[in-house]
Amino acid sequence: MTPHHCPAILVAAPASGQGKTTVAAALARLHARAGRRVRAFKCGPDFLDPHWLALASGHAVHNLDLWMTGEADARARLHAAAGEADLIVVEGVMGLFDGEPSAADLAQRFGLPVMAVIDASAMAGTFGALAFGLQHFRPGLPWAGVLANRVASERHAEMLQGALAGGGGGQASPFLGAVPRDAAFSLPERYLGLTVAAELPDALARLDAAADALAATPLGRMDSAALQAWSVAFAAPEPAPATAPLLQGRRIAVAQDAAFCFVYPANLDVLRALGAELCFFSPLADEPVPACDAVWLPGGYPELHAATLSASRHTAPGLRAHVAAGRPLWAECGGMMPLFETLVTVDGTSHAGWDLLPGRVLVQPRLAALGPQQLTLPAGSLRGHTFHYSRCESPLAPALHTESQRGGVRGLGEAVYRQGSLQASYFHAWFASSPAATASLFLPAEGA
Repeated sequence: MTPHHCPAILVAAPASGQGKTTVAAALARLHARAGRRVRAFKCGPDFLDPHWLALASGHAVHNLDLWMTGEADARARLHAAAGEADLIVVEGVMGLFDGEPSAADLAQRFGLPVMAVIDASAMAGTFGALAFGLQHFRPGLPWAGVLANRVASERHAEMLQGALAGGGGGQASPFLGAVPRDAAFSLPERYLGLTVAAELPDALARLDAAADALAATPLGRMDSAALQAWSVAFAAPEPAPATAPLLQGRRIAVAQDAAFCFVYPANLDVLRALGAELCFFSPLADEPVPACDAVWLPGGYPELHAATLSASRHTAPGLRAHVAAGRPLWAECGGMMPLFETLVTVDGTSHAGWDLLPGRVLVQPRLAALGPQQLTLPAGSLRGHTFHYSRCESPLAPALHTESQRGGVRGLGEAVYRQGSLQASYFHAWFASSPAATASLFLPAEGA
């Protein structure tokens, strides 16, 4: 296989909250509206930002993470995208150099030019220092330029652009423009991150407004010829091993609605590659569990819909019957929370759970756990992550724990609960890290 060449940009920032997602989605939307083929990716394990990037680009958005998804997986996805796209937009994670691995690590590994988005609302000359530091902190980092976000006026924009010339005698970072602060294209947030795009009836209008604002900048005025300055040669990946059809002939029911929406598109691809037939149902709509061999309850926001889920007359009994029949159920994070006897929301209100696990879940105002995790099963090891604000209180002893992976140091991670054919954890798995281990989650236990 030969390398594929394609313009690409990694949208980064000095910290979270600077407007990376808005700018990345606006850039994708601007070029998609112009008829260009755009493919977008999200750096790190995030579930929420990809909803906005997918709406902007019109295509599924996959995650890139040198630890969780692995270099080979990232290389294959970028190579495939470059073979069919006119522009690749990769949104970074946290600050440019935050995390192990960081967005900067990804940029250097694949030669992705970095554009820094800086919230300049409360600065002038310091904008130049920040841009200079981000560009030169790590030698050899591919660099595209800097975009000022949430700018107050044209005069403010001129001051920010002028600040770039004072950078320690080095070459000034290219100024890619200034975007004003405007509620018309702000993307609303809640405690786990951005609000899911599908929840907002004006989501596309917000992206169009952001794209219109970007169109007035040097970045937004780049046409196909100008984008070639960011052309990257994406090397062909090594041939991937064939996925054994370990789930051939098995039907897996996947919960999918506003309460259970944290799903990597790649995870669905893995299940299909394993031979599974997928069907979908909505617990929030109290739909019956479809006829199936196994169920997957992915993460999401069950606590925002606790009263509705508590009143379940069809989904909950169907899940109890499913487990009583010895059929596998894998629940992760938000998918696990309503399975307990009680779900206590952050305001202290108790809601009856679905009574598949003993104990209760309590949602709290502070973050309970965050970071990369690995789950080791007899069939293999699954990589993934954890990110939640609730905690469990249960008399049920964990069957095992994941391993927390922080800075190369391993430690005790999330509990994995087992009750008959039910397995549940706060752990979010990246199925492609071990298709064999993934298949074991949806197959009856040995001797069952």
